[in-house]
Amino acid sequence: MIEQEQKAILTACLMAAFADGNKHARERAEIKSIAESLAGEASINLSALVQDVLLKRVSLPALTAALSTSQSRQLAYEMAVCVCDADGAQSPAEREFLITLRDALGVDAGTAEAFAAEAEKMAEVPIAPMTPVAAASTMGREEIDKAILDAAILNGAVELLPESLATMAIIPLQMRLVYRIGKSYGYELDRGHIKDFLATAGVGLTSQYLEQAGRKLLGGLLRGVGGGLLGGLGKQAVSSGMSFASTYALGQVARHYYAGGRTLNAQMLRDAFSEILGEAKTLHSRYLPQMQAQARTLDAGRLLNLVQRS
Repeated sequence: MIEQEQKAILTACLMAAFADGNKHARERAEIKSIAESLAGEASINLSALVQDVLLKRVSLPALTAALSTSQSRQLAYEMAVCVCDADGAQSPAEREFLITLRDALGVDAGTAEAFAAEAEKMAEVPIAPMTPVAAASTMGREEIDKAILDAAILNGAVELLPESLATMAIIPLQMRLVYRIGKSYGYELDRGHIKDFLATAGVGLTSQYLEQAGRKLLGGLLRGVGGGLLGGLGKQAVSSGMSFASTYALGQVARHYYAGGRTLNAQMLRDAFSEILGEAKTLHSRYLPQMQAQARTLDAGRLLNLVQRS
């Protein structure tokens, strides 16, 4: 994929991220920080790109002109959909933007609607496990630690899949893990509480998707569900370090938080997450073979089923 196509797709993603105009200042700052962190992986000035989008110095006609193939246009649309759905169901402003983007890119309406429906289902997966026995069960300390490590390895494996929807699956899997941990300590958590917990710890839902998908895009290892392959499969080449580390850190922080009766304040949560995240990054290479092996068994077409039963 040529650089101008990468830039155009990232532009579409950033336009989607700011489409509803209601992003929290913390999330905006996180998106800008991610743009800076990704800058070293490409010659694209991503920080300037964020400013161009915020100041409305980019247009859909120019974006479309930079995407020379139907596959790249399809991928741009799919990634924009995932950005809008990453933090939950789409707002009216986001739906309107996606329709405008779809029409500007010339994406087939039927294909677009089918993908949007899959992404919407992923965004709305219930946080409580489908099996009543699993939902009511509690876990001891060793079981929780195992559940955290298993979830981190699974998310690392999911991140090795090249499909645009795969990266989005990481978020509900993380939310499901926090729910299970809270349940084990007697807390019945809802989606709103878990989203607040993740945001307080320093994990923005939209920004997390942007970072992980952006890395795969810049590495030429991302493909669309409805389009052709863009780059290699990436099961061996793409680093899954951030998805593994962030899931592991979230799980451990959640264990400390709920085991201690939710006494940690916002700064303590962020400090604990940052510290454990650094430790988790050093564990990645140890468990990478397990992630690679698991990735080879995953069916990208059944990601929704995987999230629902995990």
